[in-house]
Amino acid sequence: MLNRVSKYVITCGDEGVQLNEGQRIAFAGAGLKLPGFAQAVKILKKLLKADLHIAANQENAWVKEKFQLSRWEEVDATMQQQVEALADKQDLKYVGLLPFADPKELIDGVKGHMVRPKEIHIATGISFTLGGGEKTYNLGFYQISADWVSKAPLDLVKKVITPQVEFYQQLAGKKRQLKYDFQTKGVLDEDLAKANKVVLAKLGIK
Repeated sequence: MLNRVSKYVITCGDEGVQLNEGQRIAFAGAGLKLPGFAQAVKILKKLLKADLHIAANQENAWVKEKFQLSRWEEVDATMQQQVEALADKQDLKYVGLLPFADPKELIDGVKGHMVRPKEIHIATGISFTLGGGEKTYNLGFYQISADWVSKAPLDLVKKVITPQVEFYQQLAGKKRQLKYDFQTKGVLDEDLAKANKVVLAKLGIK
């Protein structure tokens, strides 16, 4: 078992999101309008034995689609409002907005920013975290937290994971099939990380 992390931060899985301070736990749109997100959060809290923070980010394509918005200024404002409301509902601590700028310190010492080019998605794959959040940042990958899936019913896992995979593939386009990557290292037991990977394989993710 590795040392516990001081701050776990739920963010979007957008490939541009980079945390300099805080352990990233990624869900598309930071969980906004994602079926099963609340149940996944409950499991994560038990596994990580820690309070969870949550951050918004600029230019969020998931929010743009789910809230049917046209301008990025609307997207940024909506995401901040909705993520803050989601934080209250799910007993998470909202820390602020990750901008296209130098790394910005948010609430509670969480620090990060957006590093991909504006209005351009360059990821070629999806990285699934299995051991307790992101351990290796890679601009070439979207991120999805699967740290919790072996502790959940398969129908819940499918409800949470599949829409995210489909959305990121949609962003990549039909001509670029996203490859899968798995981050197994983290604070969780190695056997749990392996079990999480087995569950993903049941969804055809391997």
